[in-house]
Amino acid sequence: MTGGDRKRDLYSSLAPSFSPDSFPTSKRLKISPIHAPGRTPGPSISTVDKLFRYPETTRKLRREVHAPCRNLKYGLSSAYDYARRAAVETLRFFGVGKRPPKVDEQPVKPSNHVLVSDDSSMEEVQVTDDNDENGVRSMVLDEPVNEQENDDDVRIVGDRSVVTPERNLSEEKTREMVDSLALDRSGLSVEVYKKLLDGAQRRDPNVLQPQIEYYEKKRASLQALRSMRKPLEKPVEIPREPFIPLTKEEETEVKRALLPNNRRKLLVAHTNSAIDITGEVLQCLSPGAWLNDEVINLYLELLKEREKREPQKFLKCHFCNTFFYKKLGGDKKVYDYKAVKRWTTERKLGYMLVDCEKIFVPIHREIHWCLAIINRKDRKFQYLDSLKGRDSRVLKNLARYYVEEVKDKSKVDIDLSEWEYEFPEDLPEQLNGYDCGMFMIKYADFYSRGLGLCFSQETMPYFRLRTAKEILRLKAD
Repeated sequence: MTGGDRKRDLYSSLAPSFSPDSFPTSKRLKISPIHAPGRTPGPSISTVDKLFRYPETTRKLRREVHAPCRNLKYGLSSAYDYARRAAVETLRFFGVGKRPPKVDEQPVKPSNHVLVSDDSSMEEVQVTDDNDENGVRSMVLDEPVNEQENDDDVRIVGDRSVVTPERNLSEEKTREMVDSLALDRSGLSVEVYKKLLDGAQRRDPNVLQPQIEYYEKKRASLQALRSMRKPLEKPVEIPREPFIPLTKEEETEVKRALLPNNRRKLLVAHTNSAIDITGEVLQCLSPGAWLNDEVINLYLELLKEREKREPQKFLKCHFCNTFFYKKLGGDKKVYDYKAVKRWTTERKLGYMLVDCEKIFVPIHREIHWCLAIINRKDRKFQYLDSLKGRDSRVLKNLARYYVEEVKDKSKVDIDLSEWEYEFPEDLPEQLNGYDCGMFMIKYADFYSRGLGLCFSQETMPYFRLRTAKEILRLKAD
């Protein structure tokens, strides 16, 4: 039998079951032309009714897979992973770390989805996951917590800095801050300067009580004088001599001396006081710098020499150097007359302190210069501060010193019961954080002339140039 015969026998055996009559006839869709002419349209069936004729689709039963399978690219699993990553990045951004709870609030417990450990070096974030057998996944953020500890002033939380309330500056911290300041302090504002000064003053327990006593007396006096009218004050006449402008030659001389290449050069040497002024020392008279001891002491020596040249024009005064009050009772807070007993002998000075009308005493309060005056002419002790500060302890120490000095040198017991303690309030006020030394030496300059303090902050740049010129020429005008 050939191959063709086999195929014919096979088809003949299957023919009865696959005959065309065994298949049901398919129904043809009868489309009636609705708009055909000559026929009336039948009732229309809406689209919704047509859709409801079809049976609802039934979803097949999902076959359970007992094997690991990959997550779908789109779906609940990917959305969950995205939300989880977003939460982790949020924690990284805000730097969740240890923070002591406030008094009024309770410690915040982490939610069920994020658990933060107590370790400050790393954070362990645990996120619940339905796909995990234990229901918890763990991730460790290697990024350290951005929080600065053991700092009294600033605490870093996340990417924001929070300034804590200011505390009293310790003596060591204040000295480090002062030593770190450069010579040019033109950017130091008066607010920051007052904060540093206030922190230095708070360490002195003897400052607060005298201030309380002073304000109580002032309040009582104001109540007694409330009904009295204040007399009209005469206008202050501004003299010309303390404000004579510098010539172009003098300005050029000063600017040349303040050049950086003259720092190691010896500019002048004062024989009587044994003070040498180099370019580096003179730099303190440049704008924005604090005055140093060498410049202040030399300028006060020049004021004394000016008085000796023209005694009829200036008051008879004595100018103590910047180390006098430190030895008397400034550093150790303990009064010690023996430490300065030999500083004012008649052989050294050529005169007696009891004969002087005014004695000027520079006061250095760590970062601020003030001036105290033993005013025998007006029978008062005065304290001049360009920031309107007060320190009655300084005046009490000077009163005690003056009594012992007069008794030791002149063998006379002086009575100071009628002397006044004065803190003038109508002083030229300092408006920055670096001109306190200039105000102090100009207080001494004007009072030794017998003049009122008719200058202001605006004249300080001129006084810096004039003081530098007088030091370079070793002559105070």
